[in-house]
Amino acid sequence: MPREMNWKTWSAVIACVVPLTAAAIAQVPSQAQDNQAATTSDPATREQRRADQQRRREEVQIDAQILDNYVGHYQLSEFSIFTVTRTGDNLFAQLTGQQSFQVYPESTKKFFYKAVSAQLSFITDPQGRASALVLHQNGLERPAQRISQSLAQDVEARLAKKIKDGTPTAGSEAALRRQIEAFQQKQPRYGEMTDELADVTRPQIPRIDRRFAELGSLQSISFRGVGQQGWDVYEANFENGISICRIFLAADGKVSGLLFQWGP
Repeated sequence: MPREMNWKTWSAVIACVVPLTAAAIAQVPSQAQDNQAATTSDPATREQRRADQQRRREEVQIDAQILDNYVGHYQLSEFSIFTVTRTGDNLFAQLTGQQSFQVYPESTKKFFYKAVSAQLSFITDPQGRASALVLHQNGLERPAQRISQSLAQDVEARLAKKIKDGTPTAGSEAALRRQIEAFQQKQPRYGEMTDELADVTRPQIPRIDRRFAELGSLQSISFRGVGQQGWDVYEANFENGISICRIFLAADGKVSGLLFQWGP
């Protein structure tokens, strides 16, 4: 993993966002169509969603017994699972690689984080049991289907093996190099990104252009390891500095998560 560094600046420039940290939004192959329908929209609609997601929320009182219907595991991406638990009258949600955070009810089916502008809503069957949840953040609405505990454990085991093996995903270095070179040429390769990542990237292009202009030409890229959420971690050396780069590829080979940390 990347050695500790004394960053002059730190910037999560490009990433599909999940609560509190930037993490991969890799498509689950069996759910790709549903995800696309839920997240792809015109810019005006995304901004309306973003504004609604960032507005102040008010906690309401609900029957605590309802919370039992939401406890379980929900797969957001290949290696990312929401684990929803109940402690007393409170509901908590933990995403793979992150700590658990309490979510607060604004209705019987929708809950919000206090530490970040994000919400979770539950889709229920006729008996009231949740069959899926939806993450609302950054103008996106991303579904995660409920899965069994055994399947969740299998996903965790595969992630642990990937981290232990420390082997990069085939094609991730080449994809990262193409993305960096495209940004430097001010011609982003949106076609090689998932729709979600492209949506998040477009409004950040001015900042991205400035940072890469400051870094100068790319000198080398070296693999550093696999992160806690399955990202491949690289160190990119530039003429005027370095960047720790995290990248995640979807099953179809498109870039579904991309994060740059700028160094001195």
